[in-house]
Amino acid sequence: MTAMLTVRPAGPGDASDICALLNAIDVIEIGRPETDLAAVEADLCHPGVDLATDSWLAFQGGRLVAYALVWADSGPGRVDGDHYVLPGRPRAALRLLELMEARARELAAAAAGRLSLQLNVEPTLDLSLLRERGYRTVRRYQVMTRALSPDAPAPPAVPAGLTLRHCGADEADRRRAHALVEETFAAHFGHVERAYETWLEHIDAHALDWSLVWIAALPGQGDVAVLVTRDDRTSMGWFSRIGVRKDVRGRGIGGCLLRHGFAVYAARGRDTVGLGVDTLNETGALALYEAHGMGLHYAVDTWELALHPEG
Repeated sequence: MTAMLTVRPAGPGDASDICALLNAIDVIEIGRPETDLAAVEADLCHPGVDLATDSWLAFQGGRLVAYALVWADSGPGRVDGDHYVLPGRPRAALRLLELMEARARELAAAAAGRLSLQLNVEPTLDLSLLRERGYRTVRRYQVMTRALSPDAPAPPAVPAGLTLRHCGADEADRRRAHALVEETFAAHFGHVERAYETWLEHIDAHALDWSLVWIAALPGQGDVAVLVTRDDRTSMGWFSRIGVRKDVRGRGIGGCLLRHGFAVYAARGRDTVGLGVDTLNETGALALYEAHGMGLHYAVDTWELALHPEG
């Protein structure tokens, strides 16, 4: 007899159970648990999410088997979503997809809207469910990692004239970091332009160590690049953004920022750092990371569904 399916909204008190579910899925998809409780709590407190209408937990036999969340802070018509389900739970998977899509149509409020999901290339979700409902893949990203050692040699000298400074407690430098992110990522697929205060919310800035955010400058050209990193993941240090101004690319600045980050995180006792990269990035980012010893950890596909008001 199939256990009854029940669905309800998530609440802040569900964070531990959601984290356990996501880590169980991590083990299946990537071989080890990598979801931190703080990350789940941040999602549940996202300023653009009303948990009563934008989140769902699915239970079968009293066990949490699926979790979904939607939010709309990426521009007109675009709704992003998370969908996690244990293997062999098609009813739960389908029901949460239906609820996500209905809510996404309300949030998009436009015939040209779309719902975007990012899923492991070999997810626990049965991909035939997505294809049957009209989803299609539009992009692939790689999560890349590099092993670190405290005994590694010092990083090579920086390009001539280049200087690095961390943001620390300087508000002006934090604003410069934001401006550089906006400028250097403006042409990247999926980039969303955000005002400074909105960007701070998006990156969960209250939990960010700003001494691990660096700005690179060149004489006569001012600030030319930025590296945003964070050290609040259990599994690895994380390089969130590496951006170099278009007019100075090809001069070794991106590689310098990478090597600097490697050295800092090795000195902090980290044994691994990671980052995400669009495999079709036209700046050559994937080749740069590979040239600096970074390898594939796992890959993620972006799936999109066109949102028609009537479904």
